[in-house]
Amino acid sequence: MRRFAALIAAVGLGAAIAWVTGLHVADLPDTAGYLVGTAALLAIGLYGSTYGIDLPSARQDGRLIATAVTVGVVAKAALIGTVLALAWQDPLFLLLGVVVAQIDPLSVAALMGDDRMTPRAKTILAAWSSFDDPVTVILTVYVAAIALDSTARHDPLSIAADLALNLAFAAVAWLVWRLVRTREWAVTALVALAAGVAVWQLWMLGLALVGLFARPRWLDRWLPRLTTGALLAAAVLVGVLLTGLTAPIALVQGATLGLAAFTAQIAVGWLLTKGLPRQDRWHLALAQQNGITAIILALRLESTFTGIAAIVAPAIVATNLTHAAVNRAHDHP
Repeated sequence: MRRFAALIAAVGLGAAIAWVTGLHVADLPDTAGYLVGTAALLAIGLYGSTYGIDLPSARQDGRLIATAVTVGVVAKAALIGTVLALAWQDPLFLLLGVVVAQIDPLSVAALMGDDRMTPRAKTILAAWSSFDDPVTVILTVYVAAIALDSTARHDPLSIAADLALNLAFAAVAWLVWRLVRTREWAVTALVALAAGVAVWQLWMLGLALVGLFARPRWLDRWLPRLTTGALLAAAVLVGVLLTGLTAPIALVQGATLGLAAFTAQIAVGWLLTKGLPRQDRWHLALAQQNGITAIILALRLESTFTGIAAIVAPAIVATNLTHAAVNRAHDHP
């Protein structure tokens, strides 16, 4: 809850900065610096989320994790989007369902020292929350293109090509890492170069894969601070952006989006974890939280879908408050 309070304070700080400086917020999402900056924040979050995964433990449940971050993400996004698009009679919720379908890896990282979950459940949740983020980013690109009636990038061949480029990018980085892995400075340079390319091309799945092997040891100490800083910076940007909205914050629509995301995780999580101990299944089913990826996607989409941040911001609050209340009730009946 302390971190959640810090996020709320960061949003307030962003709003105050925009108000005091008289920043012309309406034009901000269309600037090159804004687009590069939000991509950089997303890159930090995704690399940080995969950096700390315990690979030997994750391999034991590799099939479940792979299913969760592919079939699970698509199922959650479709469930959230379809139900709310019908309820609100607004197809924009098909896109919003994708934006909030992922589980925030930074929020999950805060749970890793908690003894409520078994080590196996923690490993599954850490990997799940790490890789559903880049999958969500890719889905968002194509669902947004479809929403704009673009014919350039949403055909199946384009999606396959983009996935292939992400995988090729990660494969090249892995080959370079194999050559330089004994030299800390060279691995650091590789990570920096990979992050730069990922921001440039928005190859976030590739960067997430790089985080599985290119791990400079000095980052053990600094990466948690860097990812937390990225999350707070994203929250400040949300605060800035909210001051320029032409419509008021959509509290009711946002709350329904947040509750739908939490409910969809219960349905999909419970189905996918069949075979795990009952308590582990419940902890994974009640794991939905939203954070940096939902914030950044909302910030990037605002330049095309004006007002989307007004729905996503309260949705994040609703999801996280529901997570805190329901998990507390589950663990302390």
